[in-house]
Amino acid sequence: MPVTDVLPDFADAFPFETFNAMQAETLPALLETEENVVVSAPTASGKTAVAEVAIAKTIDTGGTALFLAPLRALTNEKESEWERFEELGYSVYVVTGERDLNPRRAERADVLVMTPEKADSATRKHDSSRYSFVTDVDCVVIDEVHLLDADRRGSVLEVTISRLRRLCDPRIVALSATMTNIDDVAEWLDAPPESTFAFGDEYRPVPLNADVKTYSHGDNPFADKYRRLYRALDLVEPHLREDGQALVFVSSRQDTVQAAKKTRDELAERDIPVGARGDYDFHNDASDLNNNTLRQSVLDGVGFHHAGLSREDKNRVEAWFREGKLDILFSTSTLAWGVNLPARCVVIRDTKLHDPLEGEVDMSPLDVLQMLGRAGRPGYDDQGYAWVITDHSDADRYRRLLRDGKEIESRLAESLDSHLNAEIAMGTLRDLDDVLDWLETTFYYVRARNAPDRYEAAGSLREQASSTMRGLVDRGFVEMDDDLRVSATALGRLASRFYLRLDTARHFADLAGAANEQELGERDVLTVVAGAGEFDSVSARTDERDAVSAVLGEGSDPETVVDVDLDSGQRKVLAILEASTRGTTPAELQSDAWVIRQNAMRLLAALRAFLDEFDGSRAANLARRVEARVEHGIGADAVGLTAVDGVGSGRASKLAAEGFATPADVVGAGVEGLVDAGLSEGVAERVLESARDLPAVEIEWGEFPETIARGENEMCEISVRNTAGGTRAGVRVTVNDVDMTGSETYLGEETLPVGVFGSDADELEFAVEVTFPELPIRPVVETRTVVVE
Repeated sequence: MPVTDVLPDFADAFPFETFNAMQAETLPALLETEENVVVSAPTASGKTAVAEVAIAKTIDTGGTALFLAPLRALTNEKESEWERFEELGYSVYVVTGERDLNPRRAERADVLVMTPEKADSATRKHDSSRYSFVTDVDCVVIDEVHLLDADRRGSVLEVTISRLRRLCDPRIVALSATMTNIDDVAEWLDAPPESTFAFGDEYRPVPLNADVKTYSHGDNPFADKYRRLYRALDLVEPHLREDGQALVFVSSRQDTVQAAKKTRDELAERDIPVGARGDYDFHNDASDLNNNTLRQSVLDGVGFHHAGLSREDKNRVEAWFREGKLDILFSTSTLAWGVNLPARCVVIRDTKLHDPLEGEVDMSPLDVLQMLGRAGRPGYDDQGYAWVITDHSDADRYRRLLRDGKEIESRLAESLDSHLNAEIAMGTLRDLDDVLDWLETTFYYVRARNAPDRYEAAGSLREQASSTMRGLVDRGFVEMDDDLRVSATALGRLASRFYLRLDTARHFADLAGAANEQELGERDVLTVVAGAGEFDSVSARTDERDAVSAVLGEGSDPETVVDVDLDSGQRKVLAILEASTRGTTPAELQSDAWVIRQNAMRLLAALRAFLDEFDGSRAANLARRVEARVEHGIGADAVGLTAVDGVGSGRASKLAAEGFATPADVVGAGVEGLVDAGLSEGVAERVLESARDLPAVEIEWGEFPETIARGENEMCEISVRNTAGGTRAGVRVTVNDVDMTGSETYLGEETLPVGVFGSDADELEFAVEVTFPELPIRPVVETRTVVVE
């Protein structure tokens, strides 16, 4: 069916001229009704065009479409692909956590692109001016709706869709690879039978021949990787000799590189004719690659692809593979989701992955099916070939998966309390009846009713809702009155705001309570974060443990040994965070350090908020300084420099080396002093301007006595004044380290009454301390000593 006949105004938005049979069958439901639509079809059958038809209809009538992509990397690809919509005068805007949000652009966008996690965050904040645009969505396209069955992400997608349906009731168009229980998804989304499509393997553009192969173990996991690699090369060799291409999935970024290196040597040893070294133009194009190893590898017909490559390098590799200039490509699982990059044969070399937060895990069945679905090049191959290489003990499990497929299950029960707490914190659920109504909007409700043998809650959802609510009340996240009305406590709101596991939120609140009784140090802050439930599955490999001990000072002077109640994986987290504050991470810990540090930054920000709420500015400021040290790798004395806009790790270190320690030092130096410290004049001017926007504290002691007679007393006033940028601050006055008075205020000028009493002590040391809970600036402290005569 020609595109120009169906959508003449959008013909240029499609990269083809005619809809295929699968796409054409869905058109009446998409274009002639307003019903929700669910489409299950084999990989590479053209589901993206179904999404684009739904988007075209929505924006043609002045509506806003939201496309939910399964991975952040794919949001960027859609932004590039959908420049075709931009050329027709429509705006496409990607909203991700790695970009600064422009609310005006988001509000005016015709097509929004997000991950489920970002949509979850946006809908939680829908009543704020920054995210109010999310309630104006008219159509939501869910790409790969079978993500519902993903371990940690499935429940996020599920509750986000349920929330959107309550907020703005958009049309839902859900797309999926082949799944056996599509009717359950359709029931959840209220898609009628005439708008529910289950396309079988006959709609695959190329038939698929999939199988499982086993291998014999070597002496260690390292040897096993190469045994699986040689097994994979045995499988793809006949196809390479017939000018076919192979796509091999491995477990990590580093494995893609190492497998490509070894394969180049092995192909030469086997005398398999691959590579394009004689192609002068290709040789020149390859020289433009940013990655040196990739530059050498592609000339031998072997490429690798992972999320750590620059976008330019990934785009080139994908283009060369499509053009047949690369014969074999090694990739992580990212390439299986969304990028249309088929090969005659696909091999999954690694079915187990190392997750920095979870340790060794099995690849999800969804990922396996998604990868294998890439086999077979339309227009080039009459058959696709796909293999899973696995241990003998796992072979039958994968054979059943290939034979029977995978039913999509709900994962909501695993984190029901967290999601229920979030809904209550948003104010969308006000009593127990609301909770039950909400539960009935979930995919969990549908599956529990239709497959009761797999769900403990089947037939007793009211009891499960009541039990979960009682647990939230007992742990202090929710308050419930005699009429069963519910509301979130400060603890519940903070847990929701920072997406914390509830045990972690309770742990942080308990620490904040204890901080009132004891002085916290930097090590205490890092230890409580390392011990968070989010890190309880981190494992420390044998080769990492010596590095952990070295960072934590173990095995040397007994007085320096760290005494913390953490398991080996959490000690690894602590070591990575400790090393980060110093700006160095041992090589043995670097592979997991980035992921652990990113998660720790969120937890540190959360802990700061907990301390601010339940303890006060002083403890919150400590957490903020620790957070800045982990992020920037700067010393404790100079961490305040990072409060200056435009001063990151590099400039902070440079200024610290020149004797700068605080934003006040920056202001005092002026442009000339900053230039002498190594900054260019333009940068110095901007840094100085930013430093002047930070608070500058002056403390006036007034008529404060130097002596007082024993038994006498005198009332005085101390003024604390901020002469620069305003911010929230805690002001505290102590005498001989005992609190006298204090306040939490948006600091302008504060006058504090202070009594000077002639006590039994010979001297009274008064201290005024000003702390900033939201800035990594060290507290401003001034003291006065009064002699008691």
